[in-house]
Amino acid sequence: LCTEGMYTGQFIYCGRKATLTVGNVLPLSSVPEGTIVCNVEAKVGDRGSFARGSGAFAVVVTHDEDKGTTRLRLPSGGKKTVSSDVRAQIGVVAGGGRTDKPLLKAGNAYHKYRVKRNCWPKIRGVAKNPVEHPHGGGNHQHIGMPSTVAKDRPSGRKVGLIGARRTGRLRGVKKTAQDKD
Repeated sequence: LCTEGMYTGQFIYCGRKATLTVGNVLPLSSVPEGTIVCNVEAKVGDRGSFARGSGAFAVVVTHDEDKGTTRLRLPSGGKKTVSSDVRAQIGVVAGGGRTDKPLLKAGNAYHKYRVKRNCWPKIRGVAKNPVEHPHGGGNHQHIGMPSTVAKDRPSGRKVGLIGARRTGRLRGVKKTAQDKD
């Protein structure tokens, strides 16, 4: 992956003896604690699966030499323990702040999702007819039934809040991943 600060014609070194500079790929065992890394492998040799989105990075928290593991703080805020032999790229993934700029018009959204997958435009269920969606129809746009639905309902009826443990606004103090550890 391209990291922030890379340039055309830059030499990238991989391996245990590579220097700790942006863009180089090293095993986590030879990366000091507190280093910002990206494109981290989950298993040895899988060529990178964590912290790959634009602007994403993981932080090396601790090394456990006895077990041969390393603890990472992921972009989600969660902590993960991986083998110290997995490789990681030094630095932050380029293209951070991509989502800060608004799309402004439907055409831009159309072209954005056209190259990804067929998930745009999203039409609400209540705006459809009853033959097309369980929430469709009625003289006003309302669901007319609880929006929660069981996990074992057949596909076609399984719309809305599937297998919801709770619904509504999140009230109270939110426990972050840092507080739990």
